[in-house]
Amino acid sequence: MASASLQWVFTLLMVLVILQGVCVVFYYIADTHSSRIQLQFCCNATGSFILTQRNTAINQSIPYETSKTKTYKMNAALHRMLPEDFPWSGRRLGRCAVVGSGGILKNSSCGHEIDNADFVIRFNLATVNDSDVGLKTDLITINPSQLRYKNLQKNPDPLVERVSVYGNASLIIPAFAYTFCTSASIKALKVLQPIRPQQPVVFFSPSYLRTLDRFWKGRGLRVVRLSTGFLLISTALELCEHVHVYGFWPFGTDLQEQPIPYHYYDLSRPNTHMHKMPEEFVRLLQLHSQGALTLHLQPCSSPEADRGNNL
Repeated sequence: MASASLQWVFTLLMVLVILQGVCVVFYYIADTHSSRIQLQFCCNATGSFILTQRNTAINQSIPYETSKTKTYKMNAALHRMLPEDFPWSGRRLGRCAVVGSGGILKNSSCGHEIDNADFVIRFNLATVNDSDVGLKTDLITINPSQLRYKNLQKNPDPLVERVSVYGNASLIIPAFAYTFCTSASIKALKVLQPIRPQQPVVFFSPSYLRTLDRFWKGRGLRVVRLSTGFLLISTALELCEHVHVYGFWPFGTDLQEQPIPYHYYDLSRPNTHMHKMPEEFVRLLQLHSQGALTLHLQPCSSPEADRGNNL
């Protein structure tokens, strides 16, 4: 039954791709340039992706991403700890690898290919290795739930040890997604900034996330809240010349119908209430078919596989 359902999904997805010039779900993105232009016009990642001293004022009310009424008043102490400006402004980032945590990456041998990218984005302090997912990291997200350390200010070593695995990669946190995220996020910033000044801690701009949410929902994406992965792929489409996406696969079996875990590094299950991954995956397929990004779904273990490792 599961196999038949998966085959039906694949058939539907391929039909959507083949009919991209006709099917109404493709009306909003015509090609690579238009998708970037629309995102730049709508969302302006280079100006509003993260909170900076340039785009945020002292005493400014920062809206919470998921609340229509609650805000956070930016104080002078926190404002001084924000980056002065967007760290990647004034240049395109070349080839970017956005590395999701999907189980499809397990035993994929894609590490070398990922590490050859100019800029690598990862999520939720995911495990790195040189074989399947690579080691290079330029930007990695932290979920505030991963910051629940006892006596962090007195004993920062566990957190410092965990983030140091990623070298000098910037650490990005959704500090203003929900009110309960803020305190732990600010504590982490205060702890890490003096200990690891070479590894910036930055906060998503909730206004930017809201704008992206409206952008995609206005184009028919029906989700409670966009996944962080989908959000950062959208950001990469603005910032990068070429976007290569790995590890985004919401199904329990691979293309050969072999069972795979949800994550390449553990056996956890997806949060189906928060993220409708198959719906986001259809959008990624659409973007792939338009040439806006390259979606990698096959192992990278040989030159033959490398030539055919995408759809």
